[in-house]
Amino acid sequence: MKARFCIVAVVLWIVTLVGAGWFFVNGLTTKGADGRMEIVLSPSERDLILGEMRQLLKAVHGVVTGVAGQDQPADRQQIEQAARAAGMGMAADVNPAIMLKLPLPFKQMGMSIHRDMDALADAVANKETSQQILQRLSSMTARCTTCHDMYRFGVSQ
Repeated sequence: MKARFCIVAVVLWIVTLVGAGWFFVNGLTTKGADGRMEIVLSPSERDLILGEMRQLLKAVHGVVTGVAGQDQPADRQQIEQAARAAGMGMAADVNPAIMLKLPLPFKQMGMSIHRDMDALADAVANKETSQQILQRLSSMTARCTTCHDMYRFGVSQ
């Protein structure tokens, strides 16, 4: 009887791990009407993610505006502050329940953008040229457009 109970417990544990792993990789997604993968979130979760994306876009705008300046210390400081604001510090307090709903490639692209924003801020502090800064930013926005081409957000009922 005890052996049977242990076997059942182990099987349930394995099923739970496989299920959690599946959700970690796939998230809560469906095929969208436009061919993109639809990430299903509650309205408040969707608003939170879209708000973060708007903050990232504002950071990109701050970088571009700073690069368009006269390469004065104030311009470089603006670029560094804009990039740092969208770095890993921005991603530090993400709700784990939301992260579970996001597919792994989406999470990977998002975290890479935050890491690269910190690296961009460091590059500005290390006096990289405007051309180098724009090349870094171009690499990041290429991932943004790829993500927007692949995913959309749906709202759960």
